[in-house]
Amino acid sequence: MSLSVVILAAGLGTRMKSTRAKVLHAVAGRPQIEYPVGLARTLGAASVIAVLGHQLDQVKAAIAARFGEGAVHIAVQAEQRGTGHAALQAAPLLAGDGLTLILCGDVPLLTEQTLRTLVETASQTRTALLTFRPQSPRGYGRMVRDASGKLVKITEEKDCSDAEREIGEVNAGVYCIPTRFLVESLGLLRPDNAQGELYLTDVIARAATMMDVRTLECPTEEVMGVNDRIDLAEADRVMRLRICQQHMRAGVTIPVPSSVLVEPGVQLGRDVELGAGVELRGKTQVGDGTRLDAGVIVTDTIIGAHVHVKPYCVMTESIVSDGAIIGPWAHLRPGTQLAENVHLGNFVETKKTRIGKGSKANHLTYLGDADIGAGVNIGCGTITCNYDGFTKSKTIIGDGVFVGSDTQLVAPVQIGRGATIAAGTTVYEDVEPDALVLTRVKQTTVPGWATWKRAAEAAKKAGKPVPPRPWRTGK
Repeated sequence: MSLSVVILAAGLGTRMKSTRAKVLHAVAGRPQIEYPVGLARTLGAASVIAVLGHQLDQVKAAIAARFGEGAVHIAVQAEQRGTGHAALQAAPLLAGDGLTLILCGDVPLLTEQTLRTLVETASQTRTALLTFRPQSPRGYGRMVRDASGKLVKITEEKDCSDAEREIGEVNAGVYCIPTRFLVESLGLLRPDNAQGELYLTDVIARAATMMDVRTLECPTEEVMGVNDRIDLAEADRVMRLRICQQHMRAGVTIPVPSSVLVEPGVQLGRDVELGAGVELRGKTQVGDGTRLDAGVIVTDTIIGAHVHVKPYCVMTESIVSDGAIIGPWAHLRPGTQLAENVHLGNFVETKKTRIGKGSKANHLTYLGDADIGAGVNIGCGTITCNYDGFTKSKTIIGDGVFVGSDTQLVAPVQIGRGATIAAGTTVYEDVEPDALVLTRVKQTTVPGWATWKRAAEAAKKAGKPVPPRPWRTGK
């Protein structure tokens, strides 16, 4: 049977106290709406429909950014009149004899296995839904059963009798319903309840009178809804830990998993080590045996095998090859490409720069818009002056070049293979291979100046005349 998935995500989420729609708030670095959409695609749904309302354009853009334009059909709930009304907006997009799985956009912790079991339990003649037993059932719809244990209906909190409020089994809001029956039932909904809304749970009550209805009780953690910032933090904690544990089972060492963020989709090799506070985002890939020390933040970057990234480095949209040593406190900006065994030290920043095999820049250096060969040494305090206020230009450094400390390379400029740039030099013309270049002001020495300075200061404090300057008197 074909499977359609409807995701209810139209609400603003007033308890979030936010200008952003609730489903745009992130769990483990991703907007919540990505999780149910991702599950729907994993389940092989023939059609995925998101019912949107508040901040429709922003939510739609978030879905498209992750899954591509047109991957999800959009239904609009302009006025929020209950869960049944939300599902009704998707009804025109539902057709056929298959099943429809209904999910919520603010329940990010559901697992693929739970949903597969739910879908496999449903059929053309059977509805299936999830239930759970929270510590307190307050606020949830109660599962009302007859004396034989058969489900009769789901009563929402505001419509509960005193006896129904004592029921501990509650509705998770996740259903798998025969599509034709769902569409027909949605058209029959009436707002005959305390809130004057159209309840999706009334579809379940109708199903209970016309077909087999099965319930699957699942862990509370999986179906917890994110209603406020406290819920958001808890969902984030659970998701982070869940992802870290998956990687740990696959051979990754994470001594403090509660402090680490690994976003869904990040790829980690065997024997990778992640220190406390590491964050791996986007499409990041890390090769076997690589070690990322405390506080490293990596986004959309490919890191090779046996790389050591020391504490508090930031890396974005870069490529780091095998055996590199980076940091501490290095910053790799977009467009950085490091070949094998490159060393970048503390407070080195790179941008749109390719650095060849075995080259080193170990201290306090900025390399922007540069192409640097193999076996190059970049001295402390070197700067590629790539921007003149109007255009950005390129610096090219050949293999085996030695660049001394406190050097400025004024682009566009090219340094030939094997050349040496003396410390304190400003290079503004091309340098031929194997040449030595230096530009320095002549050193001046004033003998006895420090002796005079100490005597002068002592005289000032004592109120005495300052002794004459010997380099002016000739004495």
